[in-house]
Amino acid sequence: MAIASEAERPATYDDANLLLRLYELRREDKLRQARAWFVKNFHARNMDELFKICPQGSQEDAYFRMLSSYWEMAASFVTSGVLQRELFMQNSREMLFVWVRMSDVVPAMREAYKNPDLARNMEILASAMIEQEKQRGSYETFRNMVRGGRP
Repeated sequence: MAIASEAERPATYDDANLLLRLYELRREDKLRQARAWFVKNFHARNMDELFKICPQGSQEDAYFRMLSSYWEMAASFVTSGVLQRELFMQNSREMLFVWVRMSDVVPAMREAYKNPDLARNMEILASAMIEQEKQRGSYETFRNMVRGGRP
């Protein structure tokens, strides 16, 4: 799966409106709670840590699933060509934050759930964002900060 070939097309008002709608969804109370919980608490590097942080059926599990599925859905808009890539990347750095935090556990999740496409859209888009950050020389600083270190 790759980012749709129309990625170079200029952003449109429809792209901007969809991006604004995604922002509105992020402001919904439950998703805000999930986002706050994730920033403060999610540091899983393997399945054991994931299950400890997010026991199945718990509020934490619901928060993790809500946040990760939100960003996977948003990323799918870009990878399918519905939303212009550069506009999304300029305005959705939080997705990269989420990806960096969960990327260590994703391969094990894919294997455990027998789903090789789990979080695939996020991974594709995050890889493009990481490449941009590396070109700017800022990725390692960002990654260290996201993983709990200081800039």
